[in-house]
Amino acid sequence: MKVQIGVMGSAGGQISPAELDLARRVGRRIAERGCTIVTGACPGLPHAAVLGATDAGGSSLGVSPALSREEHVNVYGSPLQPYSAMVFTGSGLMGRETHNIHSSDFVVFVGGRSGTLGEFCIAYDEGKLIGVLTNSGGISNEFVPIAKLVQKETGSIILTDDNPEKLVDRLLDTYAQNPIPSAVAFNRSEEFPMRRPPVTQETRG
Repeated sequence: MKVQIGVMGSAGGQISPAELDLARRVGRRIAERGCTIVTGACPGLPHAAVLGATDAGGSSLGVSPALSREEHVNVYGSPLQPYSAMVFTGSGLMGRETHNIHSSDFVVFVGGRSGTLGEFCIAYDEGKLIGVLTNSGGISNEFVPIAKLVQKETGSIILTDDNPEKLVDRLLDTYAQNPIPSAVAFNRSEEFPMRRPPVTQETRG
């Protein structure tokens, strides 16, 4: 089974061509490394990442807030193409966030607004490995300070980088060393003790 990498970011608002290109590079690198990209099947930066993955011949999974294809397009105004597969959760935008995180072995954040902040909080609270593409617009540069402010040991590891390819590569290297998808599932087990407190590693390309 391929590693499933979630990409979350701004679905709307002011997104520059440079920011779209960064997201597309994230998706392309995910595909080049033989992984499946997972997004909320929305427009904006996540869609750009899916297009990048598709350009490189990769597979993609969309996690929709809608009940059906029709609702996905007509109510949420979101694309069906070029996804390889899509799950229709019927959970709405906020409920979909949890499904999105749970469907990802680890998560990359690009740009972001309030919805992306919600996904970051879920991923952090559940001890996920997290990558933040810094200087990619929105609130991306604020995620590490937010994690420090909450002062909660969840086992989450946060890697930051302003180079899309390097970030994906570093995340895969880290995940290969410690492929537990979430500290939540194992934090009461003697066989799988809770991972170390939050670690932040920052690199600038």
